[in-house]
Amino acid sequence: MSGRPREFKDMTVIDAAMDVFWVKGFEACSTEELCKRTGLGRGSLYNAFGSKHSLYKHALLRYSEIGLQANLEILERPGPIKDRLRALMETVIDIDLNDPDRRGCLAINAAIERGGNDPEIAQEVSRQFARFEEALCHVMELGQHSGEISSKRPALELARFFRSSYYGMRVLSKVEQDRDALLDVVEGTLAALLTPYS
Repeated sequence: MSGRPREFKDMTVIDAAMDVFWVKGFEACSTEELCKRTGLGRGSLYNAFGSKHSLYKHALLRYSEIGLQANLEILERPGPIKDRLRALMETVIDIDLNDPDRRGCLAINAAIERGGNDPEIAQEVSRQFARFEEALCHVMELGQHSGEISSKRPALELARFFRSSYYGMRVLSKVEQDRDALLDVVEGTLAALLTPYS
C-alpha cells in the first residue's frame, strides 16, 4: 500500500498541520497537538503520513504551492514591472505585520530551525527558494527588455538580490513594528534595480 496520505483527508489534515507547525515550529509541536488540530488519532495520523517528519514535509510542500501561486498572481499582473515588485513586497509586509502570531514565512522558519541538521528539509526549502528565484528572473528579464529595469547586471543576479531583500525583510517583519522601516527596504531594493550600473 502506498505511503501517501489518503486522498479524502489530504488537504484538510495537511492545512491544519501546516498551521500548527507554522506557529510552533517542528520541535515544539507535539504529536498530541497535531492530533487535536487535525482531528486524527495518533494511529490514524501515523498510518496516513508515517511520521511527524513526513507530515512536516507535506506541510512545507503545501505552503510552497500556496505561497508560490500567490506570488505568481502578483508578478503576472498587467502593469509596470516595478509596481508588481513593490506590490509583492508590500503585500507580505501587511500580511506579516497584521499576523498576531508573527509567523513570518514558514520556509524561512524551516530553514532556520531544520536547515542545518535535516538534509531532506533543507533540500525542500532550497527547492522552494529556487522556484521563487526562477519566477523573479523571468520578471527581471521582462523588465530589462522593456527598459523598465535599467540595471545592466544579469537578470539572475538581480533576481537573487531581490529575493535576498524579500526574505530578509520577512525575517525583520517578525520583530519590526515600524511599517515605514520595512517600506524603506522596499524602496531601497527597487532603487537599486533602476540604477544602470548598480
